[in-house]
Amino acid sequence: MESALAMTYLWLKAGHVIFMIFWMAGLFMLPRYLVYHQEAAPGSPEEAVWADRERKLLKIILMPSIIVVWVLGILLATTQHLWDQPWLHAKLFLVLLLSGYHGYMAGYAKKLTRGERSLTGKQLRLLNEVPGVVAAVIVILVIVRPI
Repeated sequence: MESALAMTYLWLKAGHVIFMIFWMAGLFMLPRYLVYHQEAAPGSPEEAVWADRERKLLKIILMPSIIVVWVLGILLATTQHLWDQPWLHAKLFLVLLLSGYHGYMAGYAKKLTRGERSLTGKQLRLLNEVPGVVAAVIVILVIVRPI
């Protein structure tokens, strides 16, 4: 029985890491797409192409990935009885921030599609750094467990 539980844990963990990679890849791509979209001439065919790419990235990669990451992460924490671990609380807080970032970027993509351009290309380029920094801290929390 323990062997079956151990194998389940390993499959959950593998799936969590795989879909986290997909999610992070999408979070790295989306702000770059938004920069190119924003720098395209309003109403141009190029702008329409970027809007379509953003929509597909959100629908095909980002939404499924964030859902699977959350589901598998909750299952992992539950099966391993980790809910009382301070490092997990910190990780969850950062994953919530990344989820909010995901939502913000998705919302900005919709704004751009409507022609609203409230951020500059420089601001979008700076926002592109957020997922990498947060992911690095999450990896440290999970691997090193400093708290």
